[in-house]
Amino acid sequence: MWSCDPRRYTAYADHDYCVAKGVETYGHEYAMHFPWHAWPAGRGKRLSPLHSRLQAAGAQFGAYNGWERANWFSEPGDDLSEAATQTWTRNGPWEPRIRAECEAVRDHCGVLAISGFTRLSVEGAGARAWLDTLTPSRLPHPGRIGLAYFTDDRGRVLTEMSVIPRSDDTIWLITAAVAQWHDAEWLSRQAPEGITVTDRSDRYECLLVTGPKARDILAPLTDADLTLPWLSVQSATVAGCNCILIRVSFAGELGWEIHPATGEAPAIWDAVTQAGAKPFGMWALNSLRIEKGYRAWKGDLSTDYSLLESGLSRFADLAKPTFPGKAPLLSEQQSGPRKRFATLKVDAKDTDAPYMSTLWHDGAIVGETTSGAWGYRVNASLALAMLRADLATPGTRLEVEIFGERHPAEVLPDAPAWDPKNERLRA
Repeated sequence: MWSCDPRRYTAYADHDYCVAKGVETYGHEYAMHFPWHAWPAGRGKRLSPLHSRLQAAGAQFGAYNGWERANWFSEPGDDLSEAATQTWTRNGPWEPRIRAECEAVRDHCGVLAISGFTRLSVEGAGARAWLDTLTPSRLPHPGRIGLAYFTDDRGRVLTEMSVIPRSDDTIWLITAAVAQWHDAEWLSRQAPEGITVTDRSDRYECLLVTGPKARDILAPLTDADLTLPWLSVQSATVAGCNCILIRVSFAGELGWEIHPATGEAPAIWDAVTQAGAKPFGMWALNSLRIEKGYRAWKGDLSTDYSLLESGLSRFADLAKPTFPGKAPLLSEQQSGPRKRFATLKVDAKDTDAPYMSTLWHDGAIVGETTSGAWGYRVNASLALAMLRADLATPGTRLEVEIFGERHPAEVLPDAPAWDPKNERLRA
């Protein structure tokens, strides 16, 4: 029901935005909604200090909780008209650019500006202990970052947050941009006396520097210890700017997220791009994360599916004393989930499976996709899917219905399609 949740809009949705989008929506009530097209009204509501630099690099933008992020980077001569995006296929002017961006991340180093992450600070005596009761996940220790999944009373996934403990009384949380009001309201509503939830989203920027040469790019620019392992967190300077450096990469390569104060981001962008990092956009990141089987909130992760159906048992400790949905999850663990998360390889021709493409097997509907994209590192169209449990075994043949046409598909092994042992990520 996310499409009906008013918290999907935040402070950017002022009167002018609402009027512009209302007129646009009414005017295009019966229009086609193409997968690469974005309706243009109400744009430019939130611009980061990096915006002019992204524009200069050829960025073509998309709105994420009102923030303008680069979807892809164009070259001179590319068709940038709205008409060019009104197609069902991936073969628009963006395709060769996304391919080059993914190849840069695979072979060298890319940099992505991820403006607008939701950043919440949970503070007060016993903050860690309280937060620990809200999730079946195990919270990391200071100096580390970890994913936590927060479940409702049915054991379904309410939200996903990256947890960065600073002490037992101060916990930083990073979550999706669009989750800003959803997650802040959900936490604040149940915080006990003495625990505060502070939204710090506007204070910081994020630059993801990732690829096999990321360490070489960053080493001359930082005083950080770049030998610290995957999932480490440290305070450091990059290009003379104070920041938090986190060794994670949603692209599934060696990499670091750099989190500086918002005003410091341009200096870091200049330094890493001048050192050879290639700008890449959100559409390339989508391809890269699907190759790793990384879930996206309110697509692959939602209250439509339980924690176990979502394939997240490795992030959970069901023996913890208390958390929402414990009894239903223990029952489901005993009986087995009705659906299971799976990665599919799809003979998709020049279209990729969008959200909620129907899955067929022997003439029956057996599930749905939750996202899909062409994987440039594996040279195949991939889809993440929720599938009837008995069919979620490697080698099972299915059909995926994409824009009214069925395409053959195969269930892949329960591991990332790219770098299944995470060797590149941990390099």
